[in-house]
Parts: sequence; C-alpha cells; structure tokens
Amino acid sequence: MTKRSTVNDYPACRAVLGEVTWKRFSAQWASATVSHSFSAVLTGEGNTLIPKFLSDLARLEESIFAVEKNKESIPREVGRPTVNPTIQIIELSWKNLTVFIDRCRDVSTVQPVHRNERILLFYNPLSESVTARPATDEDLLVLKLIVEGISPEEVAIQGSLPVGAVDGALYRAAASGLVLMPPSLIRRDLRVFQNSNGIPQQYFSSPSFTLQWHVTQVCDLHCKHCYDRSSRSQMALGQSIKILDDLRAFCKSRHVMGAISFSGGNPLLHPDFRDIYRAAAERGFTTAILGNPASRERIKELISIQMPAFFQVSLEGLREHTDDVRGRGHFDRIMAFLDVLRDLKVSSMVMLTLTSENIDQVIPLGEALRDKADIFHFNRLSMVGEGANLKMPDSRRYRAFLQSYLKAAETNPVMGIKDNLINIIRRDQGVEPFGGCTGYGCGAAFNFVSLLADGEVHACRKFPSPIGNINQHSLSDIYESDAARRYRSGAAGCRTCSIRLVCGGCLASAHSHGLNIFEDKDPFCFIENH
Repeated sequence: MTKRSTVNDYPACRAVLGEVTWKRFSAQWASATVSHSFSAVLTGEGNTLIPKFLSDLARLEESIFAVEKNKESIPREVGRPTVNPTIQIIELSWKNLTVFIDRCRDVSTVQPVHRNERILLFYNPLSESVTARPATDEDLLVLKLIVEGISPEEVAIQGSLPVGAVDGALYRAAASGLVLMPPSLIRRDLRVFQNSNGIPQQYFSSPSFTLQWHVTQVCDLHCKHCYDRSSRSQMALGQSIKILDDLRAFCKSRHVMGAISFSGGNPLLHPDFRDIYRAAAERGFTTAILGNPASRERIKELISIQMPAFFQVSLEGLREHTDDVRGRGHFDRIMAFLDVLRDLKVSSMVMLTLTSENIDQVIPLGEALRDKADIFHFNRLSMVGEGANLKMPDSRRYRAFLQSYLKAAETNPVMGIKDNLINIIRRDQGVEPFGGCTGYGCGAAFNFVSLLADGEVHACRKFPSPIGNINQHSLSDIYESDAARRYRSGAAGCRTCSIRLVCGGCLASAHSHGLNIFEDKDPFCFIENH
C-alpha cells in the first residue's frame, strides 16, 4: 500500500476484540515492520486466544481501506456500461463476516462459519460508501458480460433466458454501483429550460421512459367524461411484439429503463393481452395496468407472469356521483376490487377526474380510501370528447381546493400530490418542489408518450397531440421529431418561470380552454411572479 492503514481503519476487529485486547495487538502491530499488515500480525504465533476468524475480518477491513483509497479512479461519466474500477474480489475462509462491518446489523444474529466465501467490494459513488457483500452468480455474470463485451442478447440465447432478465441484472448492478452506466439521454434542453436555478439536478433528466399504451378502444363502461370513444382497430400480436422490441431499442439507446402502462379502453379486454403482457415482462419492462375491476383469478394470472407495479382504477367521487358518471354499481365494485388487490399484494392507485361537480367530494373520497388504496390522485378534466359537456371550476376556486387538499394530505397518507400547480404553493411556502405530474413537470413527449390502439403516437392522451405513427416510423424517429420537441418544450408563456422544470402547467388544460398550447400558459396558473 502506498498509504498504510491505521488502527482507526479496523473498527470491526476492535469491536470483536474488546478494548484491552485491542490495545495489545494494535501496539504489537505498531512496532512491526511497515510491510506487515494487521491481518498478518493476527495470524502470528501465540495468538490462539483470539477468534479464529479475526484474521479474515482484518483482511476484509484492509480491502475496504484499499477500495476507499481508490475511489478517485471512478470517472465522472462513461460512454458505455463500465465495470466500477474500484472492484476487489477476495476469498475468505470464513463466511458471514460482512455482517461485522454493517453497523445497521445485529452481529449477535449471525455467526461466522468456517467455510470459504468470495467477497465483492467496491466504492459505490451513489451512496458514497464502500459496499462489501458476498459475490453472487448474477454479479459475476454481469462482470463477465461487460469485460468480455458480450451482448445481453447473446447471454439470453446461451442461457435460455428472457433478454429482460439480463437487462434487469445490468440495471440492478448499476443501481448498486457495481457497474457505471452512461447518463440518461432523456434530458431537458437547457436552451429551453434555462431559468431553473434552485431546482434540484435530479429533475433535469429521467432514468426511465414510459409508454402509455392504449392497446384497445374496447371498454365495458361508457363514462360521461370519456375523451375518446372513436373506433380504432387494434394491432395483431405480431405487430405488438415489434413495438416492444422497438421500445427496448429506444430505451437502450438512451440509457434508461423502460416501463409500460397498459390502458385502453380496458386493456384486459384485448384478446391477446396476456401474451402482450408476458412479452413486455420478458423484455424487462416494468408493467402497470390502468383498467377496470377483474376477477381474482385474472389478476393472479398476471401476477404469475410479473407483479404489476400498480393497478389503477377510477372513482369520480362518492357512491352516487361515481355511479352517475361511470354506471350503476361501479363505486361498490371498485371498493371490493381494492380489497382483492390488497389481498394479492398488488399496489393500487385510484384516479379521479376533477370537475366542478365533484371538487367538493375529493377530500371525503380520500378519507374513504384511507384503508382501501395505496395512493389516490386526481387529474383535472380535459374538456375533449364527451368531456366537453362537463365543466371545470374557476381558477380561484381551484386554488382554494389545492390548499385544502394539501392540508388534508398532511394527515392522510393515501392522498398523493400530482398536479403541477401544487409547486406554486410549495414555492410560496418555501418548501422544496416535488416532481409534478410525471416526476418532471409536464412530461408530454419527454419521459412518456401515449400509443393508441391503431399505432398513433401522441404527446399526451388527455388531448389530441399527434407526433407520429409507430407503424410508419420508429419510436426513436418519432421522439426526435420536430412535433415531439415542440410539445416537450411547453408553452412560451412559461419560459421565464423559475419552477417551470417541475411544472409547466397542463397543456391539456390550455387546449380545453381554446388557448394556443405552445404560447399560452395553463389558464389555472395562479403564480404571481416568476
């Protein structure tokens, strides 16, 4: 070692030995030659009274010291998946020693076992600490894949695995810091979002991309605010598989994880939904379902393929109003279905479309859902399709509602915050902003797009915002199109706003009021100055 470790670099050994014995051995080490390590001192003659595993524990702590010392070798940015340069793999003759260096673990619950164990150590730039854990087969597979330049597709073929399983291993390795990944290319254009001083850097780029896929127009409901009752042909299974492959290629090229929110109509009514869902899972996508109640058996079938990230259902207020909008008995069916989801450990989300008629029912509904759902959100009505027959409250009433909602949410953990305009209130209160509607303000054509059943791609499903057709162009070409760039640049009226990065208002709201969505800001915006 260029720099010799000191007694302060062995806290686990010190704790095991106790202070009296520790002082004896640390003094012995201090008088040894520079070339001797502390572990070598512990293995010397006459040390039969110390635990037999202690020399290995000292070796482990010496390796931690060496890894920590080498952290400056980690590059700030890489252009391709790269093995963390601080990695060390050491062979110990005792198992379970890593428990002694984990300050959060109770060492009395695990005992060292005299059996060989391979330990993986590396400095994790994400947690800014050294990770030391037993090396798994997955760890070694990922390291081999990167060092030898083997593609995930090759590994999948050789191992008879879904390619998504290999992708998942890579993402887990990246999340742990074992592998360094190139930065996400789903980034905001700083030439457009240049007045965002004070907004945390995490909101400038997204680590994931979501395809909101309306796989079918077929629906078992006819809601009063439905924004699209048009007849659209749905794709054959083969074409759906091609879309999944295109989405995977898009996400890989931009170094992001892919997610699919299956919607409709009711996606469960698509005749090939199970096969599409399975194919999405096999490609490593996180999957969610936005639909209507289904049987316990149907949900268990989907869980057997892949646990959904969440299942979203809709309520429009309390029982009478919900049934008036969505059909008689819908409220009770949803409440019963939420019990099914909870029993099957599926995360549940309830969504409400806010109008002037149900605005006073939102907080009471949140209270009714306190022990029923995992999260409750609302979206403002988009006055398109049949929703054009309904009304929104004026901006003053809406502002007062947001303030009441946030107050109620302080004591009701089910009530989530989603609307971008909430960040105006947080700014005025001196509270750090949250991510807004999509985690990055208005995410239209940024960290998500909507794919309709017939292949049309829209920046946002809540209003007509076509940016291409997946049957004619790749998702990459559609995403990079001038039309998509225009939508994700948002309204010129928001350009000077300091919270624009986490807000941007709602383009669908501006469209609903007949405004120019590329020029005029959200008509409900109540910010007093930028």
